[in-house]
Amino acid sequence: MKVLLTAFDPFGGDKINPALEAVKLVPDKLNDVEVVKLEVPTVFHKSIQIVEAAIEKEKPDVVLCIGQAGGRFEITPERVAINVDDARIPDNEGNQPVDTMIFQDGAPAYFTTLPVKAMVAKIREAGLPASVSNSAGTFVCNHLMYGVLYLLAKKYPTTRGGFVHVPFIPEQTVNRAVAAPSLSMQDIARGLQAAILGIAENEQDIHAVGGTIH
Repeated sequence: MKVLLTAFDPFGGDKINPALEAVKLVPDKLNDVEVVKLEVPTVFHKSIQIVEAAIEKEKPDVVLCIGQAGGRFEITPERVAINVDDARIPDNEGNQPVDTMIFQDGAPAYFTTLPVKAMVAKIREAGLPASVSNSAGTFVCNHLMYGVLYLLAKKYPTTRGGFVHVPFIPEQTVNRAVAAPSLSMQDIARGLQAAILGIAENEQDIHAVGGTIH
C-alpha cells in the first residue's frame, strides 16, 4: 500500500505547523505501507492543485491530509467535508473567500472513504486521545479535504482519501491569550502512524460509537 501523506505549512501568524513537523517524523515505511510525504501551502485552490499533481505522479492507494486544529484536545479524523469556503482569516496568499462553493459541479458534501472509527481505535490503542470529528471547518483544511474527495470521486475512484486534524504542540500555547490544549510533536507523529496502520488494516470501517450530541 502507498499512502500520500500531506501537511500544511504554518499559517495564521504561527511560525510552526505541528501537522507538517509531525508528518516529517513519520517513517517512510510502516510495515508494508510506503509513505510519500508532501508539504502543501495553506492557500485556497493551490493546495488542491499541488495534491492533484502528486496523486497523478505517485498513484497512491490512499491520500491522507493532515492539518492543525488549535484548541482541540484530540487527534481527530474527519468524517465529512462540505462544499463551502468561509474564511475567518486570509490564507497565506491573502485570499479570504466568503460563502463560496469550492466546485460548482461538486456534491454538497463528500464523506471520507477512510475507516475513521478504526483509525480512532488504533490511535487510542497507542495511548493517545482521539475521536471522530464531524466538522473540518470552512478554511483551507476543509477546502483541501473536499477537493481531494471531489477528485477521487471524479477521477480516481479506487483511491481512498480523508483528513486528520491535530492539536497544537506545547510551544504554540505559551503566549496565547486563552489557554489551549496541546500534544507533543512525538505523540502527534505516533498518532499519525497509528492512523495509517488503522487504514492499512481496515478496508471497511469498524462498527463503533463515534457520534456526538453537539
